[in-house]
Amino acid sequence: MKRFEYIRANAPEQAATSASPKDAFFIGGGTNLLDLMKFEIETPSTLVDVNRLDLEKVEDTDEGGLRIGTLVSNSDLAAHPTVIENYPVLSRAILAGATGQLRNKATTGGNFLQRTRCYYFYHTDSPCNKREPGTGCPAINGENRSLAILGTSESCIAQHPSDMAVAMRLLDATIETVKADGTTRQIPVKEFYCLPKDTPHIENVLESGELITHVVLPAPLTGMHTYDKVRVRASYAFALVSCAAVIDTDDSGKLSTVRLAFGGIGTQPWRNEEVEALLTDTQGDDDTIKQAADLLLKDAKGSGQNDFKIPLTRRLLKQVIQRALAGEGA
Repeated sequence: MKRFEYIRANAPEQAATSASPKDAFFIGGGTNLLDLMKFEIETPSTLVDVNRLDLEKVEDTDEGGLRIGTLVSNSDLAAHPTVIENYPVLSRAILAGATGQLRNKATTGGNFLQRTRCYYFYHTDSPCNKREPGTGCPAINGENRSLAILGTSESCIAQHPSDMAVAMRLLDATIETVKADGTTRQIPVKEFYCLPKDTPHIENVLESGELITHVVLPAPLTGMHTYDKVRVRASYAFALVSCAAVIDTDDSGKLSTVRLAFGGIGTQPWRNEEVEALLTDTQGDDDTIKQAADLLLKDAKGSGQNDFKIPLTRRLLKQVIQRALAGEGA
């Protein structure tokens, strides 16, 4: 690990100003950043510790939603009574990730900023466009079983690793930030992540020194809340394919609300509102589910070892819809 300057911030604006150089980083829980530093994937000149900031509250909003401080730990957010009652899909998604020890340290804001677990990204003796732009993407013809099939490019097929962010995308969360000049902005999660295209090293729309301060959830949705995660072992594994869903039916048995977001298959948390619209006001029959899966996966591209994710996603989508129609789930 290379030497760095350490700054402990006492206010969000101070933190943003201190982290404005491009090679400066914020540190909260550090559950991903410290690994990146140990492998010298990231070599910050400055670490700005934000743990003294008053950003550890979960508060009700006037609109009936929640405002979550960036320093709320994953464990505390998953266990919060209002989250369990009104946003169980979020609680379940968080609990499906990592281990209890990591969730105790990992923060809400940091979870959005997790880096991919692509094999080549973590091996600094390998080329990687995400780590070193212009060097190539050996994953396309190499070890890619866990990598993305949607949103990829000729430059990168790395998957987005977060479970929490998939649920946040489903719930139409908004990220609040403060910049180095003191200005603030609100960024819908839908607009937060960048597709790799030919710049896979640019993963989100944050500017240098811009600090996530809060995440705001709108009023809760009624219906079945579920987070289904297919992985290589029962715990402590990243998703091969996952699906966060809120689905409701009307008195006639038709699908009245359909929200679906997927993890493991995309270069970012993946949601397709056209798929949701196709399923809404239908009986969720096999033919309609097939049409929805065709639409969801029309641009899917396997790279060999991860080809199985395409039929696996089809089966998971069908399973989630049929469970909702059968009245299963929360």
